Amino acid sequence: METRSGTENLEWLDEMHGERALAWAHRRAAATDAALDSPEHRRIVGQIAEALDAPDRLVLVTKHGSRHTNFWQDQEHPRGLWRSTDWESYAAGAPAWETLLDLDALSAEEGTDWVWAGSTWRPEPQGAEPTRVLVSLSPDGGDATRIREFDVASKAWVPGGFDLPLGKTNASWSGPDELLVGAITGEDDVTRSSYARCVRCLARGASLADAPVVFEVDASHVAAGAGREHTRGFEREVAWDSVDFYDSIMYLRTDALGSGGDPEWTKIDVPLDARVSLFREWLVIRPMSEWEVGGAVYAPGTLLTAPLSEWLAGERAPRPVFVPGPGEAISSLTFTASKGLLTVLRDVASRVLILDPADGWSVSELPGVPELSSVSVWPVDDEDPTCGEDYWMLSSGFLEPSTLRRGTLAASAGASVPAALIAAAPERFDASGFEVSQRFAVSADGTRVPYFLVVPRDAPLDGRTPVLISAYGGFRASLTPGYSPAVGLGWLQRTTADGRHPAYVLANLRGGGEYGPAWHAAALREKRPRAFEDLAAVAADLQAYGLSSPSTTTMMGRSNGGLLAGNAYTRYPELFGGISCGVPLLDMLRYTTLSAGHSWIAEYGDPEVPEDAAFLREMSPVHRLHDHPQTVFPPLLVWTTTSDDRVGPVQARHMAAALDGLGVDTAWYHEEEGGGHAGSVDHADTARMLARSYSFLWLAATAPERLRRA
Repeated sequence: METRSGTENLEWLDEMHGERALAWAHRRAAATDAALDSPEHRRIVGQIAEALDAPDRLVLVTKHGSRHTNFWQDQEHPRGLWRSTDWESYAAGAPAWETLLDLDALSAEEGTDWVWAGSTWRPEPQGAEPTRVLVSLSPDGGDATRIREFDVASKAWVPGGFDLPLGKTNASWSGPDELLVGAITGEDDVTRSSYARCVRCLARGASLADAPVVFEVDASHVAAGAGREHTRGFEREVAWDSVDFYDSIMYLRTDALGSGGDPEWTKIDVPLDARVSLFREWLVIRPMSEWEVGGAVYAPGTLLTAPLSEWLAGERAPRPVFVPGPGEAISSLTFTASKGLLTVLRDVASRVLILDPADGWSVSELPGVPELSSVSVWPVDDEDPTCGEDYWMLSSGFLEPSTLRRGTLAASAGASVPAALIAAAPERFDASGFEVSQRFAVSADGTRVPYFLVVPRDAPLDGRTPVLISAYGGFRASLTPGYSPAVGLGWLQRTTADGRHPAYVLANLRGGGEYGPAWHAAALREKRPRAFEDLAAVAADLQAYGLSSPSTTTMMGRSNGGLLAGNAYTRYPELFGGISCGVPLLDMLRYTTLSAGHSWIAEYGDPEVPEDAAFLREMSPVHRLHDHPQTVFPPLLVWTTTSDDRVGPVQARHMAAALDGLGVDTAWYHEEEGGGHAGSVDHADTARMLARSYSFLWLAATAPERLRRA
């Protein structure tokens, strides 16, 4: 086992691509892979990869004119194919695919292993067929991308077309030959959070560095961005100043409010923490804290609307459209050509409401939404008059594979007509022996914390069932029920020596968005330990219920969930038999100086402020190892990627090194070079990444003696 003294200089671990640091990371990764290697582990890696590559998996498409596009990866095309088909063959279940861009061929041709990062289509006037696209590609799976202009008709890069260099760049079409680009062209262009400070108007053929700046923000803010809305009759440009992760200011580019003067940016006057969008002639507002305006007081999370022209003229009389009731929170809002689709969580299960602005923003229930499931809805193509009111609905549950439906809100169809089934994914594991329930644990301060339990039917309550808890607890992110072949194949299908299957838990901790803004605010900054206490309460509830015991209770978390995992390890080690901690934040006194960490000050606090530094140190696992020495060290897997340019590998490396210094022989480390913050770049890589945690936690719960390092 590698050990170190407490005085050894470890600054070399901060060199993300340093030769010594990479050699150390490769050596530790190889040791972890060797410890986990077994016929069962290799079989599970293969099964997950096979499920990810399966030719009969559900295929989602995006409509652009007559084309319905999809990005596809499989064993033959690990980097992927960007392809398109027509509606008729897709709806018939036999798409006639046409390859637009082969990333494997492109990678071989250009000598860079490109990773798909999305596309932005150029809107065409009067409904003409779109052919030009901005394609974003990452060289390593990180957030930095290169953006190039592609022509789908010729299936080639546009000669002399837009080509934005590698960076954390945002770009949108402002015209057929003009882009609004948030990019870093020099030291003055970057914020402390490592994002673009300026937006430039880039004309075709012009240099990005010479393009005029049309919008900029203070370098202490997170980022600047701008875009153009192309809805016919409502064309307009908006810009946003991301002050911090939650506070932002939206601006509308106007002609001096109708005076005919030069265009200027007009601030949309709403609370900084409000979520704001524009829909045709309407301003849509969702405040995240209590808001008194127009003689009324609105609760956090309320959905409000007002005519945009009246708001800009100074009138302040918003209409409340939806007020969340007990146990409810807005999950998402999207629009067809004339109506809204509002997804609401009620005790973390989805329902969808139809909003009709033409009828005074009346609210009705969308039919056909499955019970106790996770549902996403979005428009098919709100600019196409033939299907402008159509929507997609994707749903799944823990034991029910995803189904894709298509419906319409057109008045001629009738609001009570459920969406029609388009396709359903096949089952990837045998779920017949399991059942799903929702339970509530009581946290340290008396708060009821919900969690979903997927458990074998008639599981004996003898404390011997292996349980895996998946949790996040931050950034207003909601964890909802969903079908995961990887969870089924990598965890639920396993059996212990006495033939029992394990259980899986999805925990809805404070810090998330499951119950709206207040649920998130309850674990912000100095209150972050509430999320840690919630996780401990879930683990303790499972053990008091009799399903598991500390030795058979495991948990996994990634990113902010990695901070959660690190605190589970350093606060409640007696509750867990094993922990997987992925792409994590672990050094909360340095996180703002590493990668994009400065952008999360609103979530965690600022270590440069003494009062903040005090509570940040208390939630910093690297520091807790020494500030609060522990005697129990359950098996721990810390994993990351070298190319993670969001959190970065440095914090994970130092946690592993600190545990080495303490002589802990049950702490393991793994670092891949590629994959970025997502942790993987193709299906084979994803299968290895997922199976690594599942196999580690299975050994921790069933054979912990195998996880002691020599």
